[in-house]
Amino acid sequence: MTAVAQKRRRRHVPLILVAGAAIVVVMVLLGLIGPWIAPYDPTMFAVRSRMQPPSGLHWFGTDEFGRDVLSRILAGGYYSLAMGFGATAISLVIGVPLGLIAAFYRGWVDDVIMRIIDLMISLPPILVGLLILAVTSPGLGKTIVAVGLVYVPIMTRLTRSVALSVLAQDFIEAAAARREKTVYILWREVLPNVWPTIIVEASLRITFAILLGSALSFLGLGPQPPASEWGLMIAESRPFLDRAPWIGLAPGLCLCVLLVAVNFVGEGLRDLLDPRMQGRGHG
Repeated sequence: MTAVAQKRRRRHVPLILVAGAAIVVVMVLLGLIGPWIAPYDPTMFAVRSRMQPPSGLHWFGTDEFGRDVLSRILAGGYYSLAMGFGATAISLVIGVPLGLIAAFYRGWVDDVIMRIIDLMISLPPILVGLLILAVTSPGLGKTIVAVGLVYVPIMTRLTRSVALSVLAQDFIEAAAARREKTVYILWREVLPNVWPTIIVEASLRITFAILLGSALSFLGLGPQPPASEWGLMIAESRPFLDRAPWIGLAPGLCLCVLLVAVNFVGEGLRDLLDPRMQGRGHG
């Protein structure tokens, strides 16, 4: 075990990581069981209860159709979580292998991959998402794929950058001298040494994926009504913000709490895994 690895094992888990992880776990659990613990049917109209303020019967009030806002938030957490974690998983599955291949082979292979990546990364993420979703009908699965593809270039460039430094190490030359196969070198020698950096970036990228997914839903390109995705709920509340601000405020606050918690996890993982951050922990 290297000295750096030993120092990492001796370090305390940052408090910011514990706090963020606890909030994320709670929100994930609520996202999974939310539809079953919601006090009302999130799609049920109740015209006589339209735009009622928060009360004992409706903790977060009701919307323009009389639907219980708390029930819709509990039922809709799944969408934001699925977009964040699903899109990040797609960017990892595609971006990490591309980055490893580009770093290992270099030459024309590296040039081709990186020119395509440079072209993709030069476009604003929201524009790429719009272009992908413009050629197909909206839906949760398609939004997850679109957001995931948006962040493939970032994961590819990061993986390539870290892998290049790992490939210059002596143990890689030793593996090549033993005539190990390319797959073995990339999987057993390179990947374990780039994972810490990738994990930190992926945890932070979840935040951007949730934001982009919510933005696309806000524009009507994500889950469609009567789905209770938080970005869609905020979009639907715009005409009523002056009369019933709780309709948009409640999902907005939930979205903010989720984003801050995920960001805490990313910051905590960076403090824990990045040797350059040693001694600068938040707790």
